[in-house]
Amino acid sequence: MQTRALHAYLRRRNVNARHRDLLAAEGKERARIRSEKGIRWSGRPLATAA
Repeated sequence: MQTRALHAYLRRRNVNARHRDLLAAEGKERARIRSEKGIRWSGRPLATAA
């Protein structure tokens, strides 16, 4: 039974998979927006973080 569930999960995941290039482009766009706002890893703008 576990094997069937695993195979069903993998089939569903593969059918709904998103292309790597698309995911990379979305990540770059989010990073660009973050950098415009001056937000770094802590989640706070640079002016208040320093």
